[in-house]
Amino acid sequence: MTLRGCFITLEGLDGAGKSTHANWMAGWLREAGIDLLETREPGGTPLGEQLRELVLHQAMDLRTETLLMFAARNEHWNTRIRPALERGQWVLCDRYTDASFAYQGGGRELGAPAIRVLEDWVQQGQGPDCTFLFDVPLETARARLQQGRAAADRFEQEGAAFFERTRQAYHARVADDPARFRLIDARRSIPDIREHLASALRDLLKTHGGDAAQSATRGGA
Repeated sequence: MTLRGCFITLEGLDGAGKSTHANWMAGWLREAGIDLLETREPGGTPLGEQLRELVLHQAMDLRTETLLMFAARNEHWNTRIRPALERGQWVLCDRYTDASFAYQGGGRELGAPAIRVLEDWVQQGQGPDCTFLFDVPLETARARLQQGRAAADRFEQEGAAFFERTRQAYHARVADDPARFRLIDARRSIPDIREHLASALRDLLKTHGGDAAQSATRGGA
C-alpha cells in the first residue's frame, strides 16, 4: 500500500517573504529524497490559471470572487493535489484555503461562515497536513511589496485596513488549529528562518517521510 504524501501549504501577506523561501523548501525536500509536486493558488491547473487572471485583475462582486477561488480550488484539488497525495507524492502549495479565510473572509469582510461552507463542500474534510504562516507587521510587508513589484494586482492595491484585517484573520486560523500551523517570524534573517524551516521539515519527515526520513536524519539534507 502506498503511503499517502504530505500536504504542505505556505501562507502570509503579500510581502511577508513566503515566495522567497518556497523554492528553497522545495529544494530541501528533494535533496531529502521526497518526490514533490510544487503548485500554487489561485492557479495550479490550466483552468485555475485562467481564473487566477480574472480574480487578480478583473473587478467583480465579492461573492463572485470567492466562488471563483473555490472553483479553481476544486479543480486543483481533484485533478492535481489529491491524485499526487494518493500516489505518495508530497505537495508544496503556495496558498490554499487559509488564504480565502484571510483575504475574502477577513480583508474583504465576507466572514468565515460562508467560506467554511465552501471549504467543506470542496475539500470534504481533507486539507493540509502542515501550514507555514510567514508573518510580519503590516508596515514591513507593504514596504517589501513596494520594492519588489512592478505592477500591483487588485489585492495589492488595497489599503492598510484591508491588510490588517487579513493578517488578523490569518492569526484567527492559527488559534483555531494550532497543531497544523508553524508560525514563522519573517522579520528574522533569511539564514535564521531557513534553520527554523529545516527543523520543521525534519519533523514532518519523521511522521510522513518513510525512507526519506533516514536520509535527512543522517544530515544529508
